[in-house]
Formats: sequence, C-alpha cells, structure tokens
Amino acid sequence: QVQLVESGGGLVQAGGSLRLSCSASGRTFSSTAMGWFRQAPGKEREFVAAIGTSGASTYSEDSLKGRFTISRDNAKNTVYLQMNSLKPEDTAVYYCAGGPMMSTVRVRPAYWGQGTQVTVSS
Repeated sequence: QVQLVESGGGLVQAGGSLRLSCSASGRTFSSTAMGWFRQAPGKEREFVAAIGTSGASTYSEDSLKGRFTISRDNAKNTVYLQMNSLKPEDTAVYYCAGGPMMSTVRVRPAYWGQGTQVTVSS
C-alpha cells in the first residue's frame, strides 16, 4: 500500500510563494501518476495538477497555469507543487494523490495524503 505525506504548507502573504512536498512510501512510486488537489472552506475538493510517471507529462487546471507547477523526483519518491503569486483565494487544504495514470488521478485517485494547510493572507 502506498502512503503519501504532504509537507510545506503554512501561512504566506499574498504574492508570496510556497513549495509543497509529497513523500511517498512503497516500491511502485515510479509507476504511479501523481496529482494535487485542494479544498477550500465551504467548497468542493478541486483538481489542481497531475504528473505522469516519468514527469515528462503534466496537466494543470487552466486557471492555475503560470502560477502552479507540479514536478517529481522519482529517486526521492517525492512530488512537488510550486505555488507562486499566491492569492487569498488559494487558501485551502492541499492534498497529494496518486493513481495508475493521470486520467484516474483526476477522476478518483487510488491514494490520498492527509493534506497540508495553506493560508494566504491579504
């Protein structure tokens, strides 16, 4: 079973940056597509970005392109989400997720992390 643990969340002022990390256990990380989701207070959980097994392919929500970038380091079993130019509306719990391919990650990931809080002050 794959376990995912997020870190890097915190409080940041609007316009600032944060990099979230997701460390994965298990021996099949390199064959697992990964993604990030977020859930703001009073809103449904929403997709942020996904990355293929090798890191060559990525996909992000149109509204977040240019600010959020997903990457991975298979040697470290870690996925990252670089967040720049943060806005108060980015405030949410951010979740790391994994699945066999990017399509399944977007629809219903097989694995979830516990989430890390990101709060952006105005």
